[in-house]
Amino acid sequence: MEKNSKIFVAGHRGMVGSAIVRELQKQGYTNIITRTHSELDLCRQADVEKFFEEEKPEYVFLAAAKVGGIVANQNALADFMYDNMILEMNVINAAWKNGCRKLEFLGSSCIYPRMAPQPMKEDCLLTSELEKTNEAYALAKISGLKYCEFLNRQYGTDYISVMPTNLYGPNDNYHPEHSHVLPALIRRFHEAKVSGAESVTCWGDGSPLREFLYVDDLANLCVFLMNNYSGDETVNAGSGRELTIKELTEKVASIIGYKGEIKWDTSRPNGTPRKLLDVSKATALGWTYKTELDEGIRLAYEDFLNNPMRAER
Repeated sequence: MEKNSKIFVAGHRGMVGSAIVRELQKQGYTNIITRTHSELDLCRQADVEKFFEEEKPEYVFLAAAKVGGIVANQNALADFMYDNMILEMNVINAAWKNGCRKLEFLGSSCIYPRMAPQPMKEDCLLTSELEKTNEAYALAKISGLKYCEFLNRQYGTDYISVMPTNLYGPNDNYHPEHSHVLPALIRRFHEAKVSGAESVTCWGDGSPLREFLYVDDLANLCVFLMNNYSGDETVNAGSGRELTIKELTEKVASIIGYKGEIKWDTSRPNGTPRKLLDVSKATALGWTYKTELDEGIRLAYEDFLNNPMRAER
């Protein structure tokens, strides 16, 4: 990408999209195009096609998505599949029709099989069944990355895909039921500390292993890949390090300063037993993460405290 290349960041108000915009600006890119949902509904094909015909972006970061945690995914399976599949197909297809030089599709590590060999390599995709609690979202994301691959094979496009591990950081969603595990813990322990609660109850038994990546590190990788990678196979984005949910919970409680008891509700689902990405591909390309988990949680907690409207979501 040239510094004045016309770059469209779809989903710029979300956690990932906003981080990509910050990274692009940090690196000196000056022609960044964004649209809010009210300005451009990506689920409306005619509107997306009109936007691409008028703006003709040279590069596209497709970070827009309907996202949520276990509860949100279980309660809205059809919505998660339809909204994600429609918006990504609209954007990718319109980009192709209008001569976009390169597109980068952002997915999720949930695309990989529930019991995939650990750490999960990019080529384990579609080798066995998915985790049922987020199957709809995963199927939509698999469709998006496969559409990019098929466009490359049929029409010679240069469309790439990035599959991040569990993300956290500025602009996260801290909703008490619809957020992912780390922001949910930040909110829960903050509220428990403020209220003086004697205990906090967490879901499951704390045994699942999870990997986390600070969202600004992902954004750095996204820009790096746009400039340095071409290929049909997706690229995993992670830290290559994991810890149990119990260890994460204790870490968040400690950083926030909650001193009470942590209890576990084993009637609630654990989710996938383990999700660790093999990040050797990104490492071989010359990229590694920078933000350690303790520092990242501190930064995320600062974001939570400094953005009361976000904390209420």
